[in-house]
Amino acid sequence: MLRIPVTILALYASILSAFSQATDTARYEDRKLKVDEVNFVSSYYRQDGNNAAVTGGTGSEKLTDFATTIDVHLLKTDRKHRINSYNIELGIDTYTSASSDKIDPSTVSSASSADQRIYPSIAWSRINESKGSTIGANFSLSSEYDYFSVGGGINAFKDSKDRSRQVGIRLQTFQDAVTLIYPIEQRAGRKGGTEARNTYSATVSYSQIVNTRLQLLFLLDLAYQKGFLSLPFNRVYFSDNTAGIEHLPGARFKVPASVRLSYFLGDRIVVRAFYRYYQDDWGLRSNTAELETPVKITPFFSISPFYRYYNQSAIDYFAPYKQHASAEVHYTSDYDLSKFDSHLFGTGIRFNSADGILGIGKFNTVEIRYGHYTRQTGLVSNIISLHAKFK
Repeated sequence: MLRIPVTILALYASILSAFSQATDTARYEDRKLKVDEVNFVSSYYRQDGNNAAVTGGTGSEKLTDFATTIDVHLLKTDRKHRINSYNIELGIDTYTSASSDKIDPSTVSSASSADQRIYPSIAWSRINESKGSTIGANFSLSSEYDYFSVGGGINAFKDSKDRSRQVGIRLQTFQDAVTLIYPIEQRAGRKGGTEARNTYSATVSYSQIVNTRLQLLFLLDLAYQKGFLSLPFNRVYFSDNTAGIEHLPGARFKVPASVRLSYFLGDRIVVRAFYRYYQDDWGLRSNTAELETPVKITPFFSISPFYRYYNQSAIDYFAPYKQHASAEVHYTSDYDLSKFDSHLFGTGIRFNSADGILGIGKFNTVEIRYGHYTRQTGLVSNIISLHAKFK
């Protein structure tokens, strides 16, 4: 498994978050299962830099990723007037990586040099409006050349009597298998096969409608990982001119805490602000601050400029090329785990019409988003995405 940089994951997560819409469930009284909404999201990502982990913290970080997801949202009201929601999603990523060709420089078929990741998922939730409660569960798979993951989780939410507050909890696990593919020169005497990597997380949330203009959401996450947390094809070059492969601890405990704010500044402008603090027992500390301001130009057209600032400290086990001592127990030269600041800025353009777009009645929303990312280490990337909603 190529560790796709946090850049891609953060950008793609922000795309999906920006595209997500709250569903108005009050109007569903039909007991039959029906298609409520279909979403299609596609993005193209490209990056370049000169700190590839596969080659010990030096070398090309050129990477492209083309990602597409389609999700179908189904609704059904049961005999007790509870709304059952089903989300079926399929995602496919196709990516190429210049650095991964260096796993075996004599070939052009290194693990993940050009690969696909397929990730289907299904989620169910049941809303009991009379009690102000929601329960749900989800199941997911993710597969690529040298990585396989099975995920599952449950969640529950409870509203206050006046529906102005909500508390919730999510429990999630991912059970992963990592195929051990080593750099060509490091394979002698090493075992192959797979190693387990398991993740367990719990998220507690609290949301508050302060008034007609202001809404707040607080999140506290606790996550624990255990197993093979290194990547077997990431090289490390030591100060004595010897070489090895990345070796990180077999457990990691993470604690992110965040707050999200939405403020309706009149009828045309919404201010969305987000802050997250993160720390773990590998020594990494980070801060994320994000601001997005959707502006409605007309009832059918809006733009959404956004900016995100991020900084992090290095983990205790990071050092650049040839700066590790060979006597160290744990070591990596992966610059995703180094100290850096980064900036992401861009905008979204959104058009919606109740009468349909391009003469298609149920095609009622289209949005294009572009983001430009820069990192203190020299990595630069761009992402453009398209969202189409049929409802």
